[in-house]
Amino acid sequence: MAAPAPPRTVLRVAAISGSLRRASANTGLIRAAAEICRESIPGLHIDHVDISELPLLNTDLEVNGRFPPAVEAFRDKVSSADCFLFASPEYNYSISGPLKNALDWGSRPPNCWADRAAAMLSASGGSGGSRSQYHIRQVGVFLDIHFINKPEVFTKAHLPPKKFDADGDLIDSETKEQVRRMLLSLQAFALRLQGKSEQGN
Repeated sequence: MAAPAPPRTVLRVAAISGSLRRASANTGLIRAAAEICRESIPGLHIDHVDISELPLLNTDLEVNGRFPPAVEAFRDKVSSADCFLFASPEYNYSISGPLKNALDWGSRPPNCWADRAAAMLSASGGSGGSRSQYHIRQVGVFLDIHFINKPEVFTKAHLPPKKFDADGDLIDSETKEQVRRMLLSLQAFALRLQGKSEQGN
């Protein structure tokens, strides 16, 4: 009788949108990623981590080695994740303020981001958010985040064909396929960093 297959490793992905807008296309990309994982990538589980309640970084708020409650909750979610997914708009050729603030809070000692895999999505204007992604990569060097290199997903949200509906939900099948390929790359890289195979641990 054949031995049972080893249990599949399920990776928990902390997914963070850099936009706080209700109908944000970037948050829509995270929802699409979560749906894709539920439907076709059972080894990945997307946890959307809300950053809207984080105060602006101010080390005066750190008292007796503790952070404000919203920051503590955020850091706990980051620390417990196996890897990360960032969805970033492009503000003035760079990272959005809310996302940079979240990255900075997570970096306060001890650094919550270190030595894990990550991937990025972006939805923006003509560039598709490429400049914001490259700035996030620069920040990630200091934070010791290991980003996948390919595929890159730059979604030109306002150019035809229509990519998102009025609620910010992704409706474009080609973009969904790009997201799926990116998630598979993140999964493979995260498992490799952990010294595991796709079939088991």
